[in-house]
Amino acid sequence: MAGASGRLAWCRCLSAVRSPLQVICFPALKLHVSGAAMRASLKDLKNAVNQVKLLKKDPGNEVKLKLYALYKQATEGPCNMPKPGVFDLINKAKWEAWNALGSLPEETARQNYVDLVSSLSSSSESSSQVKPGADKEHAGYGTLVVTSEDGITKIMLNRPTRKNAISTQMYQEIILALKAASQDDSAITVLTGNGDFYCSGNDLTNVTDTPLGGIEEKAKNSTNLLRDFVASFIDFPKPLIAVVNGPAVGIAVTLLGLFDIVYASDRATFHTPFSHLGLSPEGCSSYTFPKIMGPTKATEMLTFGKKLTAREACAQGLVTEVFPDATFQKEVWTRLTAYAKLPSNVLRISKQVIRSMEKEKLHSVNVEESSIVQERFLSEESMNAVMNFLSKRAKL
Repeated sequence: MAGASGRLAWCRCLSAVRSPLQVICFPALKLHVSGAAMRASLKDLKNAVNQVKLLKKDPGNEVKLKLYALYKQATEGPCNMPKPGVFDLINKAKWEAWNALGSLPEETARQNYVDLVSSLSSSSESSSQVKPGADKEHAGYGTLVVTSEDGITKIMLNRPTRKNAISTQMYQEIILALKAASQDDSAITVLTGNGDFYCSGNDLTNVTDTPLGGIEEKAKNSTNLLRDFVASFIDFPKPLIAVVNGPAVGIAVTLLGLFDIVYASDRATFHTPFSHLGLSPEGCSSYTFPKIMGPTKATEMLTFGKKLTAREACAQGLVTEVFPDATFQKEVWTRLTAYAKLPSNVLRISKQVIRSMEKEKLHSVNVEESSIVQERFLSEESMNAVMNFLSKRAKL
């Protein structure tokens, strides 16, 4: 992994203790910051920090990184910390962002921070002008687009530039979106992806975000989140339908056994490369996949990482039906709109009759799988595999 910032393709970092902003999954970039000769006071800086917390729209990772670096420069001056080691991805990325500002005066950094926040606030206010009908979109999500229309709540993964990889924030937001959908007046709920991918699985840069408690605390926090995430699918009371618009990887695949219907484009693929990363299956797949496709086919997929085409996944029972990509969206949504017109109460009742007998078993499997994932997460084998993967990606 190269030391220069231009070769660090991506990583995830938390803000420093004194920073007002968390920076997540930002690309490497060079900062060229200039500002007016005006002088912003410390009070202006404090007010700007508070304005950032009130932004209605996520300003994007590049802007978050600029804000982080400017704040550090404005409050502590030029970077005065030793450069972290090559494999300390979090602190290395933070150091490079701050160090890139060089000897920029604190007063200038303060003014630039205030000016940048002011421009963001203006943009946020402008974008908040709601168009007719836009109230069908649910606000408050940074990694999802959630809409409700014609009896359907659609949860769309919305990180297309990252192939809809599931960040920690997205895990949390999907849990919240499912909880809200379970209580709204829609008849069915749909999960799909924005862009060419359905979902590329867990964003492995999540593992580089190590809290003060160290790797053990990180492993515990991550597996608790994973367990709660999977449980939200197990307990979802309405028909839950996956509209797989493109390739699916990892947990995006293993969760499919918890959906009631899975529709796929013929360009979709299904891949679970857990062993390549020193990890073990999750999403209750150790139980659902053998039931769906038989133990030998499940082993071939979950243990040896065989990638299935959409047609193969359909033949093995993982996918309900495959559609030509050219007509996929039209055919699927026409069908779903018709389904959503059925009596919503009977849809809930029918799902309960079909699924309730196995809920206790699924929760038990989820707990066991999460425990094993935690052990694997802490293993040297898995750590080395993940770091090798991140290193290769960083050099791309």
